[in-house]
Amino acid sequence: MDKLFIVMPAYNEAENIEDVIKQWHPVAEKINAAGGECRVVIANDGSKDNTWEMLQSLQEKYPYLTPLNKPNSGHGATVLYLYRYALKQGADLIFQTDSDGQTLPEEFWPMWDRRYKYDFHIGTRGGRQDGASRVFVTKTLRLVVWLMFGVWVKDANTPFRLMNAQALKKVMEVIPEDFFLANVAVSAIAVKWKERIAWYHITFRPRQGGVNSINMKRIFKIGWKALGDFRKINKLSN
Repeated sequence: MDKLFIVMPAYNEAENIEDVIKQWHPVAEKINAAGGECRVVIANDGSKDNTWEMLQSLQEKYPYLTPLNKPNSGHGATVLYLYRYALKQGADLIFQTDSDGQTLPEEFWPMWDRRYKYDFHIGTRGGRQDGASRVFVTKTLRLVVWLMFGVWVKDANTPFRLMNAQALKKVMEVIPEDFFLANVAVSAIAVKWKERIAWYHITFRPRQGGVNSINMKRIFKIGWKALGDFRKINKLSN
């Protein structure tokens, strides 16, 4: 019996959160109906709007929803928090996406069907619809990962990945607890260690509501700090 946790960070997603749960909850329903065990776990990252209150109110309507509340620490740190939570709960598999409605649940199933063949199933975003600045960041990250780790990663930061829990746990041992670019580090280390990885082209729609909390000024600030952290992670991963 597979125990799957679908995990999502959420920050100021009041406009999106119910629609996103409505889209992903049927995945949990289908897996549970087939004899597996699945939860949709959403961590409210200290939102300033009423995201947390909405998550609490939706629990009765969506029985496989598990809302968590935590102080604000940023996207990457919240993703790592969710990974650690899923591991502590005995997950066999962990799927991560974001709570802004940019990804499609139907594109999860090809990963699920091949879950035993690979330890990391990672989406790659082609024809993205979320703006030129985001595409620029993705291309820059690809170059940075190559310079820091010596590996070429197709799309290091994709928020659409199904991972074997034990393989992920091993990778997380060399990633700082509050590292902002968590999925970049996971992808880079998995490729460097020649883990069993499959790549999937996925659709990446415009944000379905609300405002993106990341701007270019913050991206450059995060990126500068990440360079030093990447050097440390690379040494630990040797």
